[in-house]
Amino acid sequence: MTKTDLVTFIAEEAGIKKTEAEKALGAVLLAVEKTLKKGEKLALTGFGTFSVSERKARTGRNPQTGAAIKIAAAKLPKFTAGKGLKEAVGGKKKKK
Repeated sequence: MTKTDLVTFIAEEAGIKKTEAEKALGAVLLAVEKTLKKGEKLALTGFGTFSVSERKARTGRNPQTGAAIKIAAAKLPKFTAGKGLKEAVGGKKKKK
C-alpha cells in the first residue's frame, strides 16, 4: 500500500474528502516525527509504540578490503507492535 492508497482508504472509511484525509495523515506523521525528534516515545494503545533506539559507535569491516572502519553512533526510529496489531495480523502466541 502506498501513501496515496492510504489517503484514499482513510477518505473512504471516514467519509471525508481526499484532501482532508491527506491533511490528517500528514498531521499524524508530523506528530510521530516531532515526538521522536525530541527523544520521546509515542504509544498508540492496541496498535504499537514508536520510540528512538540508540546504536553505539562500533568498529566494522569493509567487506571488499577487510580494512577496519569506524561506524558512528546513531539514533534510529523503532516501532514495536502492540497486542491488538499482533493478534490482527495472526501473530498470536500459543501457550505451552
